[in-house]
Amino acid sequence: MRFFGPNEVATALPWKSLIAAIEDVLTDDSAFAPERTVHTIPTSGEGDADGALLLKPGWVVGDVIAVKVVTFFADNGAAGLPTVNAGVMLFSATNGVFLGACDGNELTTRRTAAASAVAAKRLARSDASRLLVVGTGALAPMAVQAHCAVRDYEVVQVWGRDQAKAHAVVDWLAHDGGHGSRTVGVADDLDSAVAEADVISCATGATEPLVKGQLLSPGAHVDLIGSFTPQMRESDDDVVRRAGVWVDTRTDGTLAGDIAQPLESGLLSIDDIKGDLAELVAGTAPGRTNDTEITMFKSAGIALEDVAAARLVFGN
Repeated sequence: MRFFGPNEVATALPWKSLIAAIEDVLTDDSAFAPERTVHTIPTSGEGDADGALLLKPGWVVGDVIAVKVVTFFADNGAAGLPTVNAGVMLFSATNGVFLGACDGNELTTRRTAAASAVAAKRLARSDASRLLVVGTGALAPMAVQAHCAVRDYEVVQVWGRDQAKAHAVVDWLAHDGGHGSRTVGVADDLDSAVAEADVISCATGATEPLVKGQLLSPGAHVDLIGSFTPQMRESDDDVVRRAGVWVDTRTDGTLAGDIAQPLESGLLSIDDIKGDLAELVAGTAPGRTNDTEITMFKSAGIALEDVAAARLVFGN
């Protein structure tokens, strides 16, 4: 039985290897992931937002079973704590033996960012040169590095409501590297940055839209990572009106507000969704069709991404 801490997980998941592992498992006919379950966890503090507990199993027949347990507590940021905490348990799929566990925070941020990069390989313009990351949490620098693993950006900008936190992300990127872009800086004005960006990657806990569709330039790609409940939303209706829409999965991927709310209002139908991530990778769903098309990818997180990452960590 083995346990891997966050540093060991990070070392085991270099971007190009992780992106390839996710692509492989998504097209593996022996891989399966049932729908996640989400439970509300009441908090005792007056005015505090309720927490959430997510359970996400997945397996590859004859190989491994991975189960990720995730908590989301939106108010943790004010206390200097991560809003998302997770652990992953790995079992043998041949005899059910418990193989061990690993830190799930590092695994989750890396596989989430890598999944967006898998989509961007097929949906972002090949000549995209400006990347905007909206958000300043643990996912923000990972999103920069993962997107830069599949496209060469000349300019990367980070925007956050707290400019000090945005500067901290930029400073971390400057120290750690791994982004390959010529310029990395803080965006002072979100709307201006959205209008100039070729790729906008949102990793926030927003409940009100941040990205305005009317500002998107022709050919822009919008990558939505943060929302995972019907009440959470990072983009407005104009993004949906203007963009071709893809999701990571037609089950969990339609539960987040960026898809669920347009579905409920009738602005979007299930038939309007052009494809999911597995279909994109397999080539059974179309990707970008021209350089002026606006594309939108909504990621809610697939358990098979956790399986792919956990197999790399454990060396399976």
